Amino acid sequence: MAMAKRTFELLKWLSGREASINGATQIRAGAVRPEVIVPLTEKDVPRDERTQRDELQEQQLEVGKIVRIIRVPYFGRLAEVVVLPPELREIETGSKVRMLEARILDTGEVVSVPRANVEIIS
Repeated sequence: MAMAKRTFELLKWLSGREASINGATQIRAGAVRPEVIVPLTEKDVPRDERTQRDELQEQQLEVGKIVRIIRVPYFGRLAEVVVLPPELREIETGSKVRMLEARILDTGEVVSVPRANVEIIS
């Protein structure tokens, strides 16, 4: 299987940088994609490209953001983030994770889900 050209070009640009990799990130309905995190420096972001910073800000999880929940029992439901508790909470598997509380848009029900189990709707 070939790598997407855009992904390849980005990784090539980041070549030689320190990175963190999670090889088993599940993002949607069973699709598994690796996650690569590379810290950027101020010089990496062009000063005249404000739209890039705006897009990055849109991708930050914060109260009021609309998200799609990507795990059962709320899979596919749209919700508004209402609380982002800072403390870790233990889930059924015994793992301790960051959670969020969100109001399901079509029912008004407030649910608690791991932050990793949502995607931001832009």
